[in-house]
Amino acid sequence: MSPLPADELFMAGVHIHGGPAPVRRFPPELIQLIWDRKIDPGKVFDLTLPLDRAAEGYQAMDQRTATKVLLTV
Repeated sequence: MSPLPADELFMAGVHIHGGPAPVRRFPPELIQLIWDRKIDPGKVFDLTLPLDRAAEGYQAMDQRTATKVLLTV
């Protein structure tokens, strides 16, 4: 994780906003785009593991060596 220069951001008048994402709104449309091969979800994953190694994926995310893990069947 990269630290933010809080003092510089404050002095520059930068505002950072966050909040919950509407995660239930998009899956049906996104899944169809994936099935139609119009988008490639693989670009957001930085680690791919077989399903039987899922515990390693959780460990990698916990240790911050991976952000998104793709489990394959």
